[in-house]
Amino acid sequence: MSFNPHIHILNAKQVSAFKKSYPDLPKTDDVDTFIIADHLRFGRINKEVYMDEKTVALKKLTCARYYCANNLTREKNHFLNHLFLKFSSLTQEKVFSDKFGATSMAIIEEFFSVDEIAYTSIEELAEFIDNKSRGKFECPEDIAKMVQKAARSSYRLPKTVADSVNQVLAISYTTIKTLKDQLKLFDNAIEEIMKTIPHTLTSVKGIGPVYAAGIIAEIGDINRFKNQAALAKYAGICWTKYQSGKYTADNTHMILSGNRYLKYYFMEAANMVRMHEPEYKRFYDLKSRETPKTPHKRALALTARKLVRLVDALLRSNRLYISPKA
Repeated sequence: MSFNPHIHILNAKQVSAFKKSYPDLPKTDDVDTFIIADHLRFGRINKEVYMDEKTVALKKLTCARYYCANNLTREKNHFLNHLFLKFSSLTQEKVFSDKFGATSMAIIEEFFSVDEIAYTSIEELAEFIDNKSRGKFECPEDIAKMVQKAARSSYRLPKTVADSVNQVLAISYTTIKTLKDQLKLFDNAIEEIMKTIPHTLTSVKGIGPVYAAGIIAEIGDINRFKNQAALAKYAGICWTKYQSGKYTADNTHMILSGNRYLKYYFMEAANMVRMHEPEYKRFYDLKSRETPKTPHKRALALTARKLVRLVDALLRSNRLYISPKA
């Protein structure tokens, strides 16, 4: 920092495409340096970016949290695939709102097979569910009947296979609990750094310090983006265009490029904002009704695109968000 450097971030994809104009050049460090310098001679260089150590430290944590969250999702899917072998109807029917909740996991762990559940009396099963849920359910007998019905409709595994499946489920659930603990550690560390960084994103209901950190860390200096459309393209939350003659396609795919970390935090934040902000809930519901194919995925992506405009405005103006009346 004693040399007072000026930082400019280049688009690696553009530099790589620029190199194709020199098909005879080999791949060496000297040639790569020449290509980068020659690319800069065209004058298409992004604006100067301000980066401090807090932002860099925050980015390390938010990127690591992204991988931890993805591993947790992957491990949960792995668990559900093996749970289907042991208790097929429980994975298909909505007996519990959360299959990884305390009551659901207690049934999976403490009952060796579905036969034990099928032939246990409703009274005993209801008492077990009431104890494990700590009285959460108003009528544990109804839940017990649903669980027993699901057990009786599930197919049975041979004992040897059932032993292996139970062992896989036990190991997988231990991994899930470990990843959840790691995710909490990441969240706590991120929240501590966010206390030292001034921002206004958490004024939006649904955007907590973790999602705000992920967005701020990847954006860095908002002034390096020309407008909100450039920010959306950088995040990969925009759509390709297909036009030929007088025909223009109405439905196109999202671009495949973009910052995957920023896209993840925008999508997660949008999912929370639409649950708390009436305007975003109305917009999400509207877009969800417009298409019968993957309505949640499409509506959430469009909601995230709407959120990009809000985040861009808040970061540029440094103002707090005031929710409009429902």
